[in-house]
Amino acid sequence: MGTTSTADVEGTIEQVMRCADKGFDLVRITVQGKREANAAMKIREGLFKKGYDIPLCADMHFQPKVAMMVADAVEKIRINPGNFADGTKDFEEKIFESEEDWQSTRGYLVDTFAPLVEKCKDLNRAMRIGTNHGSLSSRVLSYYGDTPRGMVESAIEFADICRSMDYHNFVFSMKASNPLVMAQSYRLLSAEMYRLGWDYPLHLGVTEAGEGEDGRMKSAIGIGTLLADGLGDTVRVSLTEDPEFEYEPCNRLSEIALDRLAINPDAEEKAKRVESYKDTRDITSFTRRHGDLPEQEEGDSVDVRGYLHRDGSVFAMVDKYMLTEENASYLYKELGCKVADGVPTKEVATVDSILLKDLPPSDDAAARAILKQLIDISMGVIIPADALEKDPLENAVALMTLDDALEKKGKLPQGAIRLAISMDGTESESSLSQIASLNPLCIILKPNPDLSALHASRRLFEIFKIHSINTSVIHHFSTEGTDDSNELALQLGTQIGALLQDGNGDGVLIEQTEHAFLLDFIRKTCFSLLQGCRMRNTKTEFVSCPSCGRTLFDLQSTTARIQEATGHLPGVTVAVMGCIVNGPGEMADADFGYVGTIPGKVDLYVGKTVIKKSIPNEEAVGELVELIKEYDMWVDKEEEEQEEEEALLVV
Repeated sequence: MGTTSTADVEGTIEQVMRCADKGFDLVRITVQGKREANAAMKIREGLFKKGYDIPLCADMHFQPKVAMMVADAVEKIRINPGNFADGTKDFEEKIFESEEDWQSTRGYLVDTFAPLVEKCKDLNRAMRIGTNHGSLSSRVLSYYGDTPRGMVESAIEFADICRSMDYHNFVFSMKASNPLVMAQSYRLLSAEMYRLGWDYPLHLGVTEAGEGEDGRMKSAIGIGTLLADGLGDTVRVSLTEDPEFEYEPCNRLSEIALDRLAINPDAEEKAKRVESYKDTRDITSFTRRHGDLPEQEEGDSVDVRGYLHRDGSVFAMVDKYMLTEENASYLYKELGCKVADGVPTKEVATVDSILLKDLPPSDDAAARAILKQLIDISMGVIIPADALEKDPLENAVALMTLDDALEKKGKLPQGAIRLAISMDGTESESSLSQIASLNPLCIILKPNPDLSALHASRRLFEIFKIHSINTSVIHHFSTEGTDDSNELALQLGTQIGALLQDGNGDGVLIEQTEHAFLLDFIRKTCFSLLQGCRMRNTKTEFVSCPSCGRTLFDLQSTTARIQEATGHLPGVTVAVMGCIVNGPGEMADADFGYVGTIPGKVDLYVGKTVIKKSIPNEEAVGELVELIKEYDMWVDKEEEEQEEEEALLVV
């Protein structure tokens, strides 16, 4: 999507050309009024003169008459069912006694929308019926609420009008800033189309995903989940960055999906190797499988309750070379611990457990002392059982394969306090059904590379459901072949996020093969994945629109300043919106909103209610901080964290 003002004809032409040169198949531009509609015609003509025939899509809100004008200029029009006919949302509840009563109010939709459909049909223009979770009409909200079902019904009634006029050149989108809501909405729509015998294309996107690795991660979680289901025909990754930077993640998500779908012979063969199972996922509702948490038992000499976290666990791979006396404080910090006088303590984003493939020998006093320090703060230390049998470590967690654990009947090596089971997806149902008898702390799942990881994992969770096995499952992801942070976010979000999105899994472990990333970065990436899957909040959640021609301030620099000021508030969601079109409605999941209203001025919201109006841009971030304090959701930054940020700024 273009970010220039559409009225800036030359600037928009240049940006569209850069996007076309990157490889985009279509560019969307904003059309707020007649001025922009007239400009769109000049942009189209200017691009043709320069030899660019890339299709343009006009993004329309509120303006049916302007949509009629711009249809002459562009190849496609996106309409938002939430405001195309209803105008500005008032959030006032409307009372409908029955579904028939609700449907009887559709008449005005036909009167408003039909002329555009007729014109698009005559001119052979395409259309996107683009529903947004945060901008459903008051009418839809009153009957269906702020739900995926409401999003689907909002789109379907506009599609009904198109079909009644024998117009079929349209696609659907069901965007939301929450990847769970987004995925469920697309699945519901697909199921409804299947029921109705329809087969219209789907345009996929997580709206207001943000920037950097977090924006790519959130997009990969939502888009990757659907592509893995075989849903989706076009893709847009909404980043708070220049539009040219959206191409690479879009393209990579498509490539990753093609590598996993059955049209790829290798992927098809891997899927066939997975034993057959019945997929019982319910697309009409979302239920998360909650794995059992460790309980303290009589005779335990350490607290094991911190080895897993109720909202999702992060495990870390630690190499024994890290366990040196001079490296201890650094390691503790990399694991997310607060360190005082050399002693670690757990914080909100501290690793829950660590896994060592190689155990330092018992005569390495420094390494053993570090492991004891971690165990003493209720961090699990997981070691292969065969290593513990040779050289015990007091209160370690013994890691065994399922076959070994069954053969030993769950008997632990000397000194071990709990059992963890490693699995690769090849296990038989008869073996899996016996897991509960072993009472393991957790399962660490790393599918065999000869199998489809997605299908092998889903099979295991279906078997767990049949046999009421509630053991926590930690997904084990390898960075093999990945040394780029953006690629890591896309791969992790697609592969592990697709499972966590379905409620299948209780945490993540990333194993590095090339050691391209710092342990601290790997830890933060794991927590970002859990937060993107709406599991565990360890930092401020930002809902940040990707900018467009309507934006009334420099979105990238403003978002950076807001993140710097408020990024340390876990459990708080801040929406940063460039204009009122993506304002109150789009902030459905936000606690606080920062919304452009007129050039140079910002309104601040709490939920969907405006609290402070027309604040000068240069004062607005400070006012936002004060507003968060007024609602008792502010905490001061840790002194050490503040010093680190100041040091980075100096550099």
